[in-house]
Amino acid sequence: MAAAASSSATPQRAVSASQQLRSLFYAVSPNESSFRDVEEVPEYVNQATPFFIALLLLEFVVSWAQKGRSSARVNDGITSLSAGVLSQLPDALSRSVELTTYIYVWENSRLLELPWDSPWTWYLTFLGVDFGYYWFHRMGHEINFLWAAHQTHHSSEDYNLFTALRQSLVQKYTSWVFYLPMALFIPPSVYAVHLQFNLLYQFWIHTETIHNLGPLEFILNTPSHHRVHHGRNPYCIDKNYGGALIIWDRIFGTFAAENEKVVYGLTHPINTFELFKVQFHHYIYIWNTFWNIPGFCNKIYVLFKGPGWEPGKPRLGDPADIPEITGKEVPYSPKLPVSLCVYVIIHFILMLTCYTDLFATTSTLSQLTLLLRVGYIILTLTSIGFLMEQRPEAPFLETSRCTTFLGLYTLGYLKTYVTPLSVTYEVLFFLSVAYWGVQIMKQLTSSRAKSQ
Repeated sequence: MAAAASSSATPQRAVSASQQLRSLFYAVSPNESSFRDVEEVPEYVNQATPFFIALLLLEFVVSWAQKGRSSARVNDGITSLSAGVLSQLPDALSRSVELTTYIYVWENSRLLELPWDSPWTWYLTFLGVDFGYYWFHRMGHEINFLWAAHQTHHSSEDYNLFTALRQSLVQKYTSWVFYLPMALFIPPSVYAVHLQFNLLYQFWIHTETIHNLGPLEFILNTPSHHRVHHGRNPYCIDKNYGGALIIWDRIFGTFAAENEKVVYGLTHPINTFELFKVQFHHYIYIWNTFWNIPGFCNKIYVLFKGPGWEPGKPRLGDPADIPEITGKEVPYSPKLPVSLCVYVIIHFILMLTCYTDLFATTSTLSQLTLLLRVGYIILTLTSIGFLMEQRPEAPFLETSRCTTFLGLYTLGYLKTYVTPLSVTYEVLFFLSVAYWGVQIMKQLTSSRAKSQ
């Protein structure tokens, strides 16, 4: 929703800190979150960033108090944040496709216009968006080409608030279909509010620090229910699709309560922190399977049946094919030197300042500047993934990235959110180029020595 507002003269409404915090829990009244025009709707998701950070820190403290350790790892956490950043970059270039298609149907095909300021419209939209999300989410697990996008969110072997931010780059380009029926009678401004609230609600349920919410467990989607959804235990597979409400799962038979310890991640872990592998590895699998499987119908089934389907098996695959959970599973986590961990964290934070400045100044930037900044952010996320994997190509890529930063920064195409630290940025990147240049020379020398 980063670009949900158009360039219309109608200003966005101001949102208080209290409203922004309560929006994460859907605890906002119709009166304070109803707007006549889409252009007035606040960017609740973008403005929630300080609260995301605060809750991440709170989870760290609580997890340490409960278990004596953090629930997050540097490599997995940064990979999740990288996926979240990447998923938002298209919105810097154009309005959200979910909202654009909705507005088009509303303006050209609506059958009825419910009042935008009625509490009944607000509550109906709340139910409608959550119902649409249930079916979109369920189809994202049951249809292979949709799963190819959604699997990104499930690829983390941790379960914490970082995992909530591990989002797909391409998922939004199919999810809009499931909300379109509402465009026949629900005003876009009301839909735009609930689309954001539904997404925000799902942030805080990605945690192990909250155990059981008592009677609320019967109605709401809670951390306990969503832990099951992220599990790869056999009893967890294809369960608990709800967004804010769990009632749809209870109605349609996809509910499972948490019992044995949940082991998180994909049934077949991808064992990588590389940005584009996390996003697109299942598309490659589908592509290869599509061309190798015999028979036209089977090729179509590869796309539209479940991820585990093969000829002769049920539509969603054979449950017996799911690997057994022993309880001794160890998440993929290659050991990184402490110095490299610190380097990666620092440069990721520096990238976030560029990312923040990008969205703060989008409306004032030329298309070339936007593209260059987006390209630099993608280059940074890719390089950081290579560094965490300790790939042989990492020093070359990181040297290129740091050099690119200095060039774009000098030419004025790239700016940071913290202007007073501009000199510090330049010195840091000059030192980084020098360091990785030395690493490249060591690699080349070592390679020559081995070849002789």
